[in-house]
Amino acid sequence: MKTVQLSGSVRRNVGKKDAAVLRSAGYVPCVLYGGSGQTHFYAVAYDLEQIINSPDTYVVEVEVEGKKSKAIIQEKQFHPVSDAIMHVDFMEVTEDKPVKTQLPVAYIGTSPGVRAGGKLVTNMRRLKVKGLLANLPERITIDISQLELGKVIRVKEVQAENYQILDAPNNPICIINVPRGLRGNA
Repeated sequence: MKTVQLSGSVRRNVGKKDAAVLRSAGYVPCVLYGGSGQTHFYAVAYDLEQIINSPDTYVVEVEVEGKKSKAIIQEKQFHPVSDAIMHVDFMEVTEDKPVKTQLPVAYIGTSPGVRAGGKLVTNMRRLKVKGLLANLPERITIDISQLELGKVIRVKEVQAENYQILDAPNNPICIINVPRGLRGNA
């Protein structure tokens, strides 16, 4: 997995009023948990947007007043109207404990079904996984070079090495839709 650095400052006051003041100043309230205790801090909104709006999943090296911790984003909250980041929860990770996260799905190859006029429809852009941090890939790669018209790739068909996929096995990841003009032929 890719790694990115994020620096923050400890929040002295925790509450709605303090969080509102931070947000208006261009910061986002955050919590780091999972280690020895919870750390309430704030970070620059722009830096968090770069991490959250990326299609990749990152291990975030959070530095708060000189103390560094490796973490992943566990939960994020957005404003219902403006989509501004309201709050981010980070979960501290270690090399020896399994972690649950979501990994992006990437497709390789050219489908014969697409060449025949079908359309690749992706139902799942990310898959929930569990495994040791060292065993998690940057993305889950799926080969669609054998996918014909009307065929589906399901979660159970994905080969997971040294990690476990937590999504339901029969969930479709992608399908080659047959256009109306070809339905009588396929």
